[in-house]
Amino acid sequence: MIVHIVEDDRAVADALYIVLGELGYLPAVYSDGETFLAEATVSATDIVLLDLGLPGMSGVDVAHQLNSRASAPRIIAISGKTRAGLNRHLRDLPDMPLLRKPLSMEALAEAVA
Repeated sequence: MIVHIVEDDRAVADALYIVLGELGYLPAVYSDGETFLAEATVSATDIVLLDLGLPGMSGVDVAHQLNSRASAPRIIAISGKTRAGLNRHLRDLPDMPLLRKPLSMEALAEAVA
């Protein structure tokens, strides 16, 4: 199983990569939705940690594309947006876990388990 990290903030992506590796997962990092969709080979057993506030193609759009697949991966949304900003994004998404930045190692470990 691969945990795909789609995050434009390099420091956050690096921290997630390190923590997930220490937890025994195989992480892969993508800096934007377009690169992820073009380059990643994603299976239904994979997890996608998806920043909702990506530049270019939004995390919401990436989630819609992933959910339209016959064998969609599990998606965990991450965001540093305010609750008001998140409500706008979340109303367009299917029910999925949401982690708020800054992420704790415990919350991340629980979400991917």
